Amino acid sequence: MRKLPPSDELIKGILNSYSQVFFATNQSFAIILILVSMIDPNSGIAGFISVMVANLTAIGLGFNRKEVEKGLYGFNSLLVGLGVGYYFQANIQLLFIVVATSILTLFFVTLFKGILQKYALPYLSIPFLFGLWTIMLSSGSFETLGISERGIYTLNKLYGLGGAKLVSFYESIQDIPLNKSLQIYFNSIGAIFFQFKALAGIFISIGILMYSRIAFLLSLYGFYIAYLFYTLLGGDIYQLSYTYIGFNYILTAIAIGGYFMIPSKKTFIWLLLLIPLVTLVTLSLSKIFAHFNLSVYSLPFNIVVIMFLYALKWRVSPGEDLTEVLVQQGLPENNLYSYQNQKINAFHRNLIPFKLPFYGKWTVSQGHEGEYTHKEDWRFAWDFVVLDEKGLQYNNEGYYPQDYYCYGKSVISPGAGTIEEIVDNIPDNEIGKANLTSNWGNSVIIKHAEYLYSSLNHLKPGSITVKVGDNVVCGQKVGEAGNSGRSPYPHLHFQFQATPYIGSETINYPFSYFMVNNESGYLFKTFDNPLLNQLISNIDTSILMRQSFAFVPGQKLKVRFTVNRIPGEATWEIYTNAYNHSYIYDPESKSIAYYVNDGNLLYFTHFEGSRKSVLYHFYLGFYKVLQSTYQDVELSDELPQNATFKFPWLSLQDFIAPFYLFLKSSYTSKLISIDNPYQPNELIFKSVVKNLVAKKEIGNKDFTITISPGKIKFKMKTKLNEIEAEIQ
Repeated sequence: MRKLPPSDELIKGILNSYSQVFFATNQSFAIILILVSMIDPNSGIAGFISVMVANLTAIGLGFNRKEVEKGLYGFNSLLVGLGVGYYFQANIQLLFIVVATSILTLFFVTLFKGILQKYALPYLSIPFLFGLWTIMLSSGSFETLGISERGIYTLNKLYGLGGAKLVSFYESIQDIPLNKSLQIYFNSIGAIFFQFKALAGIFISIGILMYSRIAFLLSLYGFYIAYLFYTLLGGDIYQLSYTYIGFNYILTAIAIGGYFMIPSKKTFIWLLLLIPLVTLVTLSLSKIFAHFNLSVYSLPFNIVVIMFLYALKWRVSPGEDLTEVLVQQGLPENNLYSYQNQKINAFHRNLIPFKLPFYGKWTVSQGHEGEYTHKEDWRFAWDFVVLDEKGLQYNNEGYYPQDYYCYGKSVISPGAGTIEEIVDNIPDNEIGKANLTSNWGNSVIIKHAEYLYSSLNHLKPGSITVKVGDNVVCGQKVGEAGNSGRSPYPHLHFQFQATPYIGSETINYPFSYFMVNNESGYLFKTFDNPLLNQLISNIDTSILMRQSFAFVPGQKLKVRFTVNRIPGEATWEIYTNAYNHSYIYDPESKSIAYYVNDGNLLYFTHFEGSRKSVLYHFYLGFYKVLQSTYQDVELSDELPQNATFKFPWLSLQDFIAPFYLFLKSSYTSKLISIDNPYQPNELIFKSVVKNLVAKKEIGNKDFTITISPGKIKFKMKTKLNEIEAEIQ
């Protein structure tokens, strides 16, 4: 796994600690937040020292470098430093307090991380609360810690920083005739960074708008739900202004509406209930904490968000409309677009892949909800037979089992597993008769996982090649098709089930990949159920294709390319991260393309980095590649909207993305040429990426891909750009 130099890691960790306060890892936004924090220099400097100490300590203690880089160990200390710098007078003693509370808060981070991550819950800003409460409660015992009164002298401080022009600009901002609710909204946002002026809130809200349109929308939405709740119930609306607790509603809306949950109509609906709950918790806790001269700060936000996320853990069926973010991409838009694009593949990645339980082409003679059997609790099953060109199952007169084409053909394990049960002593039936006593006939039950078994039935007596307890691999022969049990003619009965007994009730579980052969050619199916009368087969993968895309961690790919006829070279590196996700890294452009290769398909899941890089265009052109040589099979898919669209279309889509997607980026790929069907040395593919706005095409990228031994080439051409690349 690649590592950043220590200095780069520290800088990124500090910057991301600022933006992480708003659940972001955006360095431009971080710079805005640093500048805002410096409106009060004492608070800003204390916050910067605090976050730097926390990150250096985390690195020195050997904490996870990736988490340090993301700012996860620094943002709580940052908030404590800002608070300490705001509340107390600047002196040398305060510096020691800032350093000490920064380290203390870091330890609180590790404590609450250890407690809450066992339940897959975030620790949010709980460490900040304990860190700041600790220093506030203990401050009365230290004579040198004086309460700061510099808020009275704000204009003098600003004059010292930027002269009359800065003071004039500050007063002009403060004099903007803002609606009362907007004034409170901006004050509330600024209060997150201990900057209790609308000016700070305006700059921060601009930063939020720049990094995420959805987060900006949610900040307004969450605040105004609370504002209306106060108004409708006759609450003291001005409490939001003079206690600056409105940021609890803003942070709750961003957290639930777009960060921990996939943004959707449902998350917006749930916020209508959750924000009033935050209001009630805020008002009640404020009265309790007032006895200790403490503020509740962000405690209500923490309580409600964590309780809601914990409540979701108890759902029996999560559903698609209210979905937790599984792979955090640091931006509500990215979470949404990636989820929309990958939800089928993500679902499939949680499934165990299964092949069809035979070699060659077989026909489905009875599928789910069958005509004769496969009813009620046994409805999710298949019967398979072999037919000739005339549609017959047998030659000669069909009087004997041996006349049937499927009889005696190999039956294979659909996946890796352990042999759980075997029956192999039931004779074949005469054609037209059935053994109702031993209904399932000779059978093999294979355990693939807990509560997941496959059952292969009506096998030929004496043909079973395995024994109970054997471990089998996918594609291993376990027996031969026969005519035993309730079988009037030879066929293979197959089903998935949750229990290890012959005759168990069936479950609905798909085959991972298979081909449907029809009059127009082959149709590629992924994680689907074969249908009645379909002629189906497993995928025949190509050795050339498998070898070409057999990327392994540590491998380096030499890339020679021309971009608009300007030559260049690069070396791509293959890595696997801590989550076992494989990716290609381009050090030159610092770009990353995450991919999955399951032996049948190579497909990309995510891209980070420069859209001008050759790796980006490799990601587009090879977005989904079937590792076979079926010339008439066209693969199709969709890319995430944020992978291909730019401003202004993407920004417009961002605002309404939780409710409606009008942008679409389609992908198609097809093998168009093969030099030798039996031992190919050159395969040529054509892939196209199209951008559509309200179903109207506004641009495309055409790729011509050539695969040969030890070499991958591709050409990409648009109206403005032309790229050629060779990868070895």
